[in-house]
Amino acid sequence: MNKRIAKNTLYLYIRMLFSMGVSLYTSRVVLATLGIEDFGIYNVVGGVVGMFGFLKASMSTATSRFLTFALGKNDKLGFQKTFSASVTIHFLIAALILVLAETAGLWYLENKMVIAPERMDAARAVYQFSIITVMATIMQTPYNAAIIAHERMNIYAIIEILYTCLKLAIVYLLLIGGWDKLILYAALMLAVTCLISGAYLAYCVKQFKECKYRYEWDKKIIFPMLTFSGWDLMGNGAVMAATQGVNQLLNLFFGALVNAAYGVSFQVNNAISSFVRNFQMAVTPQIIKLYAAKKINELYSLILQNAIFSFSLMWLLLLPVSLHLETILQIWLVEVPEHAAVFCRLVLIQSLVSCVQRPFVMTIHATGRMKVFQLSAGTVLLSVLPVSYFFLKAGGAPHIPFIVYIGASALELIVEIYLLKRWINLSIIALIKKVFIPIFFIIACTLPVSLFVSNYLHFVLSCIFSGLLACVSVYYIALDKETRKKVIDYVRKVKNVLGGRP
Repeated sequence: MNKRIAKNTLYLYIRMLFSMGVSLYTSRVVLATLGIEDFGIYNVVGGVVGMFGFLKASMSTATSRFLTFALGKNDKLGFQKTFSASVTIHFLIAALILVLAETAGLWYLENKMVIAPERMDAARAVYQFSIITVMATIMQTPYNAAIIAHERMNIYAIIEILYTCLKLAIVYLLLIGGWDKLILYAALMLAVTCLISGAYLAYCVKQFKECKYRYEWDKKIIFPMLTFSGWDLMGNGAVMAATQGVNQLLNLFFGALVNAAYGVSFQVNNAISSFVRNFQMAVTPQIIKLYAAKKINELYSLILQNAIFSFSLMWLLLLPVSLHLETILQIWLVEVPEHAAVFCRLVLIQSLVSCVQRPFVMTIHATGRMKVFQLSAGTVLLSVLPVSYFFLKAGGAPHIPFIVYIGASALELIVEIYLLKRWINLSIIALIKKVFIPIFFIIACTLPVSLFVSNYLHFVLSCIFSGLLACVSVYYIALDKETRKKVIDYVRKVKNVLGGRP
């Protein structure tokens, strides 16, 4: 890993640690203040609008890829034209989502969602606020992508910390506010989103000359971006179906109370998986730039290191947390929704698979070959919704869709590896040796022992033990000799600094 990746990862971890601590507190207060039913309504109603967000997600990936690719080739004029084109496209996407949300989405809210009649007016208000929130987020995307493409992770971290502080202010206003708490919460989230979008825009316009918008409709730039995002649309639509689509299915079959458990599970998952996402966010620009510069051997090394390091980071937290989820949820939340612990464990397992996937997905994005990738991997993920519906219709338990999603994610990973073998001659032997064998031994050395110990130790001691065991296993299994030496040198430097020695 080069120094820039390490530096950017550090910025993102500082942001993440602060955000995670605040988010855990705010989630507890919001759930207690709104109540389980209103918390479930907010998650499921906001999820209806979020389902249209896959349009934004597709264009966001395309924007990041093409901006970073232009920087990798040192093409500033191409960067400026790509940026302006992406702003135009995102404006059109925001307008399209407004139309879809106020027609198909509104019909679904009024006719299909399972919400108590006395809370329908509040649900309608939340829905309208959610529409504007999503539109503001969409218009923010090109500016966010420009900061990441330039690898200004310190600025990204500062703005996201500001976002977290504003969410903390929301909790205070929610406690003292006299309005309907659910409506007030949605309105305040909209206000915060607009402020953050303005901060991204102001920084980019001031710092990057090429981020000053000029209306252009350059077919040579727009058509490749639309083609890329058009195929990526299928994959993001599949992810949306497997997440928010499943959330809507749970509402249809089990009601808003189960949606509250779903919301809690994703709060926990976001807190834990953010450790990995920050690392991967710092690495992604390097993957694209290495491919653009045709440095394929360096790209191979970075992909494999990213995959095993991502798994290791996720496992260090997932193992101790998953062993004692019931206890942790009871300490964290005033009232724990039914099914929350089961949902959390399954969502975390799916995220474990996804974190290994991510380097391969970003490499495929770097190649720009989206058609075959989305027709194959996208179809696998898209099957989650109909298969889940089939099992739930047959009387399946609420956790069945999560198991289906895990299976689909594992199959998707196999597809991605196969495609990279064909396209960039990725070595399967190297992949097995440097990624999958270490993963197997890390799990085998830590899970059985941690399960046994958890039956005899207090949950705090058990968490500490399993965390330390995971650290030792990762150190000796996942890291090569050179990396272990760097870790030891770094620890010695920190020890010397703390001890006052030069």
